[in-house]
Amino acid sequence: MKELNNILTRTSFSKLKIPYPSNEQMDLIYKAALRAPDHKWLRPSRFIQITGSGLDKLSEIFYNYGKNNIDGISEEKLNKYKSLPYRSPMIVVLVSNITDHPSVPEHEQMFTTAAAAQNILLALHALNFGGIWRTGIFAMNIDIEKSLGLSSNQKILGYLYIGTPDGKSKKIPNLDIKEFVTKIDK
Repeated sequence: MKELNNILTRTSFSKLKIPYPSNEQMDLIYKAALRAPDHKWLRPSRFIQITGSGLDKLSEIFYNYGKNNIDGISEEKLNKYKSLPYRSPMIVVLVSNITDHPSVPEHEQMFTTAAAAQNILLALHALNFGGIWRTGIFAMNIDIEKSLGLSSNQKILGYLYIGTPDGKSKKIPNLDIKEFVTKIDK
């Protein structure tokens, strides 16, 4: 039951602080990520782990993207882009490494990486860390992908901001399952 409780109590945290998981804990978390469903075992999921001065590099990438690609962008917005990586002490960039395959379309390979992301969030929660998956303008963005040295077949699906939850957990609403499930039994 503790495994189900881990799933039922997981929530996203927008405020995260140090400490973040150790290298040994992250190895375990990545092993959990790679247990995601993966049609034909193509192994499309890749992860870029960013901490320390790597956050400065990502900050510069976000800032430069805005400055060079968005006409009329305000200095305020540029500064917001520049500050985004500092919302947590660790970021894991979710990358889907797309392989041309006759029976596994691109979207299915991206679904594998999405499932891997959920496994990361669940593993973080099990280890008493928190995370939040963010997308926005910097996900599925060819310019950002190039700035991070990715190949043309690699797509950023989002960013997992990771650390120790700072503040109270959001109240998890009780959902009426009948609103989400249709049963067909004949």
